[in-house]
Parts: sequence; C-alpha cells; structure tokens
Amino acid sequence: MICLVGFMGAGKSTALVELAAQGLHVVDADSLIEERAGRPISQIFESEGEAAFRELEARVVIGALADSTIDVLALGGGAVESEAIRESLMVDGHTVVWLEISADAAWRRVRNSKRPLARDEGSFRALFESRLALYDSVADAILPGVARRIWDRAYEAVRILEELPEGTRMFWAESSGGEYPVYVGRELLGSALFAEGSPALPGKGRSFAFTDASVGPLYGDRLGELTGTVTVPPGETAKTMSQLDESLREMARMGVTRSDRVIALGGGVVGDLGGFAAHTYQRGVPVVQVPTTLVAQVDSSYGGKTGVDLPEGKNYVGAFHLPSAVISDVDVLATLPEPELIAGLAEVVKTALLAGGGLWEEVAALEPGEILARADLVFACARYKCAVVAADERDTGLRAQLNLGHTVGHAIESVTSYERYRHGEAIALGLLAALRLSGADRLREQVRGWNLRHGLPVELDPAIDPAAVVEAVQFDKKKTSRGVGFVLLNTPGQPLIDRPVEDAAILAAVEELLP
Repeated sequence: MICLVGFMGAGKSTALVELAAQGLHVVDADSLIEERAGRPISQIFESEGEAAFRELEARVVIGALADSTIDVLALGGGAVESEAIRESLMVDGHTVVWLEISADAAWRRVRNSKRPLARDEGSFRALFESRLALYDSVADAILPGVARRIWDRAYEAVRILEELPEGTRMFWAESSGGEYPVYVGRELLGSALFAEGSPALPGKGRSFAFTDASVGPLYGDRLGELTGTVTVPPGETAKTMSQLDESLREMARMGVTRSDRVIALGGGVVGDLGGFAAHTYQRGVPVVQVPTTLVAQVDSSYGGKTGVDLPEGKNYVGAFHLPSAVISDVDVLATLPEPELIAGLAEVVKTALLAGGGLWEEVAALEPGEILARADLVFACARYKCAVVAADERDTGLRAQLNLGHTVGHAIESVTSYERYRHGEAIALGLLAALRLSGADRLREQVRGWNLRHGLPVELDPAIDPAAVVEAVQFDKKKTSRGVGFVLLNTPGQPLIDRPVEDAAILAAVEELLP
C-alpha cells in the first residue's frame, strides 16, 4: 500500500486522482472519518475538540492501513502525530510517501479554506515546523507535493521500493533542467534498480559502464547486463582533456548510441569525467550516477556539474548534464580506504554548516567511524544539495553557497598538482580558511577540533607557499569581472555568498594553516 502523508495543501487529493487514473484503488482517510462520524471534520473539531478527533482518526486510519484491498491511502496532515499510526505505517507492505511543500506555498493554498487549523497564520507556520521531523521519520519516499502530474513520472520510481532492501529511501530531485530519482540505502548494487525496465535505467537501450581501475573490479559485475565498459585510471589526475578524448573514442569503438545509457560507477572523478563524456558524446546520452565514495554520495553526484581540470585550474572545462538517476549504496563505503572515507567527511561537515539546524547538530556530534552506520546523514546531505540546485541549477547565485571552503581548497589542490591532498582534505583546510575570513573564530575552533577528532588535516604542508595559494585563488572558475567572490559563514545555516576578500586577508588565513 502506498501511504501519502504531508501537510495541509501538499496535494494529497490531487495525488489520489492521478493514482486512481492508473487503475489503483485509492482512499482518502479524511473521507472515511467523515463517513464514520456522519458529519464534516470541521464540525467534529467544533463540537468535540481536536483530541476527540485525533482518537477517531487513529482508529479509522489504523483500520484502513490493515485493509489489503486499498492500494493508496491518503492520511490527514496531522495523522503522523499519533504514535500508533506511525507504528502502523512501519509495517511491511507499506510505502510511505511524503508529499513535501513549503510553508509559504501551503499557506497560500489553504488560507481561505474551512480547515480548522488554518485560521491563524502564525499558528499554522508553527504547526508546520513541528510536523516536519515526523513526516521525515516515516517517509520511504519524498516527492514535491505540488509538481504537476508528478505521479505520471514518479509512480514506478516509488513502486520499485517494494522490491528493494529494507531501509532504502528515495527522493525526487528536480530543477529547471530536469528531474530524477535518488535512492540511498544498503545492498542496492545488484538490486532490482539495475534490472531491465527499472525506473532508474532510462530509455530502452543498452547499458555501458564508466568506471575506474580500482572500483570496476570490485562492483562492476553488479550493474546488471552491460554491453561494454570504459575504464579510466583512478584519481584526480585522470580528469584531463586527453583522458576525455580517449574515453569518448572508446565509447565510439564500443558502438554506444544515443538510445543507450552510461552508468558512472565510482567517486567524484568518475562522476565528473563520465558525466562530461555522456554530455558530449553524440550531443548527449543519459547517465546514471552510482557514487562509491562519501564525497560523491553526499555532494558531487547531484546537480549535473561535470567536467575536467586544466593545468590552470580545477573543473575549468565542463557542462551541466543532470543524471537520469542517482543510486547511493552506502555499503560500498566500508570498502573505501580509510583515508578516502575520512576525506569525504569534509563535504559532510560543509553541508551541515550550510544547512544549520538539526543537521549541523547531528554532524557536530558525529563520532569517528559512525558515518558508516548513518545512511540517514548521507540522505540528508544529498537532499540539501539537491534543494539548493533546484533553486539555482545553473550556478548564477544561490548555488554558490556550495563553494564554502572550496575557493582556498581548490587553490591548494591546484598548486600541488592534485597530488598532495585528496579533494576532501584540501576542502577541510579551505573550510578553516573560510571561517577565519568570516570572522567566525569560535566556529572555526569547533570545526578544527572536529577535524582533529575525525582525522582530517588542520595544518598545511609547510612545503606549500601560501603566496602561491593566493595566486591560484585568482584562477577560481567562479571569478567574475569583479574578482573572486568568497562564501563566508558566521552562523551555521546562514551562508553569505559572493563576498569580496582582500588578498592580504586570504594570505593571512592561509599562513595561519602552517604548522
């Protein structure tokens, strides 16, 4: 049974209409309650109060959840406040879909309705915030509630959750350039997601893997039926124009066509290079991102940025090419070399700093090694990244916040020819520099301590010239005619983008990193 949850105005009634059109038996829990009571819900509230209504709602909803003849059940906005209902939703055979909506959109949609809990805007918004964690706690899938005819496109992506390992979660990423499902869970490699006809595999063509020499032998046989494989050397030094040329020619020799798909299996380098190859080959073929590193699972696989490096700067040549799906199997993180896993934590802490709130609190309290058991944090980081991309896919404004720590971090990578530091290690140092430039001294010390606990670097190799790092900053790919704009942050959850910083201040922040 598909169970729809979400706040008032999230589109549950519209979803029932769309799902009924697919021949499913759909039921509205509120209608069942009104039938049982013999009067409208508003009258129950007025005559007996909310507590009495909630008791009746729990009895009716729990009964409906046990009815095997129902294919889709839409719950009222406050049903998740009942512990008994939440427990019933967790029973095997139920796929809970949270239809997500913003507080502003929800208020616009219901403010003139007769809903008893939508009469005062302040109370309405407070209620909205209080329920968010409850919706998230029960949701197997998250869809945009007000997207037009979303179920025509997302139904199969939701339905396949029944065939996937327990605990798998999906959310629907969308932006101006397209939309795609994101799956996060365990034992996903080799699952139904890679079977012929899977909603994660676009089109009706063949699958070609794009991977590196380290990852391919480990997981290349778990991608379903493959017609061929492009294998590149591991590491950042593979992200070059010459390697791109070689990979494209290999795709041509294998006979890849526009009706086929590329499955990019690997870390951020494979995702960037494979995605760029998919974008440029025959003017574009679909790509499915299957990230195998922590950096890729929480950040780089989403949003469609692809590209290669030039000697003059990181990611200087590239294009936007949204994936057709992203499949993050967190089990593969257990086979990562420990330094690679630790390096990936830099993107986790960066995302948490940007998001603030509960995500920052959870990450700040994260114990060393605990990330391997926290698929929920991988899911949360991926959702945050995709939400930012949805607001600014082409990186013309808001998306720039994702560059926190990367301006100096990329410069450190560049001056060391991408050989001295892993990407995440350089970003860890870049974050400390960014927080110093922000004047966030206390927060910088907190992040420095976090880095030390988790094994991330806090000191720059003394062989590196800070002046060379400052010079490399000037080649940052986000530079405009006004100069390089930094992302600064004084308080978690409140990034400041495109802020000018004097070279002298950058130099001082980098010199402070020296032992």
